[in-house]
Amino acid sequence: MLTVRDLDAGYGDLQILTDVDLDVGEGEYVTIVGPNGAGKSTVMKSVFGLTTYMGGSITFQDEEIHPLDPEDIIHKGISYVPQNENIFGTLTVEENLEMGAYILDSVPEDRLEAVYERFPVLRERKDQKAGTMSGGQRQMVAMGRALMLDPDLLLLDEPSAGLAPDLVQDMFDRIDRINDDGTAILMVEQNAKTALRRCDRGYVLAQGENSYTDTGDRLLADDEVRQQFLGG
Repeated sequence: MLTVRDLDAGYGDLQILTDVDLDVGEGEYVTIVGPNGAGKSTVMKSVFGLTTYMGGSITFQDEEIHPLDPEDIIHKGISYVPQNENIFGTLTVEENLEMGAYILDSVPEDRLEAVYERFPVLRERKDQKAGTMSGGQRQMVAMGRALMLDPDLLLLDEPSAGLAPDLVQDMFDRIDRINDDGTAILMVEQNAKTALRRCDRGYVLAQGENSYTDTGDRLLADDEVRQQFLGG
């Protein structure tokens, strides 16, 4: 589904990524982990057309997408939930969800209903200003908005960031169910051990380059990976 090869990218003249390779198959759950500053979020932003492209290739469904703007990439079937500023705080929950379908002529009621079924609390609070909600609820709004177009691939940048510990498990469970329903997931995550336990494949980045690639279970069992990147 998604193939990244020899990707060089960054911001302006600053190169962050060097020769990064990555694959996401149809319906797969893939996680990128690594230390702060490794370039994890830059990979995600590069797939979505938000960085300065410097070389390599990014193909989705066998089509090169790196020249495309984010709006065109959304049309191809990719949705993105950034870590920060991922909701419209002054809009209601329902208005936020409707914004997820802005590229369409009208809001698909079946998709809105599907999001409410997946996140019942959003239905209960559909008229509440999103900026007044808790961190976990705001993350649900952001994910719900990204699902309004029923994407083939969902990009999630640090979905558990800022959540209370008792909410992290719930968020991962919700991501599991999204994947179980057929949506491929590419996720950057700070809770590396938890993410690797759940994913089909993991990539470990360091200093903007691939360091390790394997199944989540094998990366967790690798002594060097544990000592260098997972805290032993």
